[in-house]
Amino acid sequence: RKDPHANRLFLEILTSKEDPETSLRRLNEAGVFGRFVRDFGRVVAQMQHDMYHVYTVDEHTIRAVGMLAQIEAGLLEDEHPLSHQIIHNVLSREVLYVAVMLHDIAKGRGGDHAELGAKVAQKLCPRLGLSAEDTETVAWLVLHHLDMSRVAFKRDVQDPKTILDFAETVQDLERLRLLLILTVADIRAVGPGRWNGWKGQLLRELYHRTEEALSGGMSGEGAKQRVEAAKFALREALTDWPEAEIERHLTRGYDSYWLGVEPAVHVRDAELMRRANQSGEALTIDTFVDQFQSITEVTIFAADHPGLFSRIAGAIAVAGLNVVHAKIFTTTDGMALDTFWVQEPDGLAVSEPARLAKLKSSITEILAGRISVLKALADQAGPPSRTRVFKVAQRVQIDNKASNVYTVVEVSGRDRRGLLHDITRALAELGLSVASARVATYGTRASDVFYVKDVFGLKVSNEAKLKSIEESLREVLQTPKSSQRPATRPAKKSNEIKENVS
Repeated sequence: RKDPHANRLFLEILTSKEDPETSLRRLNEAGVFGRFVRDFGRVVAQMQHDMYHVYTVDEHTIRAVGMLAQIEAGLLEDEHPLSHQIIHNVLSREVLYVAVMLHDIAKGRGGDHAELGAKVAQKLCPRLGLSAEDTETVAWLVLHHLDMSRVAFKRDVQDPKTILDFAETVQDLERLRLLLILTVADIRAVGPGRWNGWKGQLLRELYHRTEEALSGGMSGEGAKQRVEAAKFALREALTDWPEAEIERHLTRGYDSYWLGVEPAVHVRDAELMRRANQSGEALTIDTFVDQFQSITEVTIFAADHPGLFSRIAGAIAVAGLNVVHAKIFTTTDGMALDTFWVQEPDGLAVSEPARLAKLKSSITEILAGRISVLKALADQAGPPSRTRVFKVAQRVQIDNKASNVYTVVEVSGRDRRGLLHDITRALAELGLSVASARVATYGTRASDVFYVKDVFGLKVSNEAKLKSIEESLREVLQTPKSSQRPATRPAKKSNEIKENVS
């Protein structure tokens, strides 16, 4: 158990493409499996006293690994076409196989076996040689291995809130892919007759709707129909607009915009963009306070240029507010429509007029070049946060398979003031333009996803460039740039940006 070589051999057996199910069954029958992984030994021959499970826990687990291997080998393509397709897009086979092995390992202990199993994963995965970020992912999969089937089978996936809640749990596309495959392997291994086409359809529908929610409409099926429905709803709402003006506005948004926000937001954005066009001002800022959700929505409409998103994020940090979510869109005529959901440090919506005025002033001054983000944040730096005692695994994943036209960069780590600015500034310095982003905070953990292109408007395919991106973002996660005082050389000021603040 303590021998690294032995653990490496076991992991090779588990993830082998040559029938790992038979190998694991032989290890189990010989008594080796339960001795080498003691927690697995506790579920050997353990009955599951219900009307659903057919096999003992150990047999069910070994069969689930076998199902996973068959899906990967293409032997179940007709029965599980989506799983067959996406299993080749996962970033780590080891994570998937270890999660399947551990998903029921804590059954029969008198508590929530998912929670207890996640703790087992956190201890066992490092022994097997998995990195800290892979260990975190395995533990998360074990903790949530029942969530997808519960939502798909017991909730209405046509209800937008169902999808939004599930997407908040999943947080990123890689976890969604892993969770779907784990769910399919788990159900298929329960017993004969437990799987049917209807269950498959429910899971696929949940997957596609969640995929769209996480990617902001960059991928997924049925998107075109929803785009047309969103445009029709907006057309019906703009009753006082001339028909020609409505037509011009509808052509300004890409599909990702029509799929990425709610109908009520489409209406607010349309009025915002109309005011900006009529005034001729270069910068328009709008705020909307939602006390029920405890957030203030800040929308900035300005000419798009490299680093814009980063500077806005920095301005919000300078104003002393927290970004809990963000979406950025570019119109077909080269304008940027960036929306940030912000809160006070105590988690409440920003509603005081003085605070809103300070926020708008901060954004205007920084975009005009009159204030340096790095200097302002360094001047405001206070004592270390108490949340530093919590351990948060750092992760940078670069995925060229999730989108046909963008490189998807997923960054996860401990949240801190100015983190979003630091990340997006690093991307800008690397010559990358952000086409769309999803930014979310979960307690002390920030999980940010960026759809980027290089300076030529293409995916990033060069291996050296991809490695440079990963190294730069890992450095950002470890060393906050926004807490360092910048060089004393004065920054060049850009031309003043006149504001139209509503």
